[in-house]
Amino acid sequence: MLEVSTRENQNATIVSITGDVDLYSSPEVRKVLISLTEKKTKNILVDLSRVSYMDSSGVATLVEGLQLMGKYKGKLILFGLEASVKEVFELSRLDKVFEIYPDESSALEHLA
Repeated sequence: MLEVSTRENQNATIVSITGDVDLYSSPEVRKVLISLTEKKTKNILVDLSRVSYMDSSGVATLVEGLQLMGKYKGKLILFGLEASVKEVFELSRLDKVFEIYPDESSALEHLA
């Protein structure tokens, strides 16, 4: 079961995802990201520390979010990737496209 929650920080909106992000659950993540980009949220930090599996549809959802943010110079930053999820980003070379940090505090430091 996928859970997606958001919370505000002084510099960013943090989207926390719990569960597997796959073909069946990625539309829920997409809905949250689109809602935030429609509001022109300046900085979105995506917490993937409780995601142990992500397939190509989950990755595509995050890429779409990154593209939408780029249209108005917003930032979408990932943090807390588990080894299996990090490997997906490395194999697809998307670790060169996304800003990825080990934890929330280092991601927030980058925005300061």
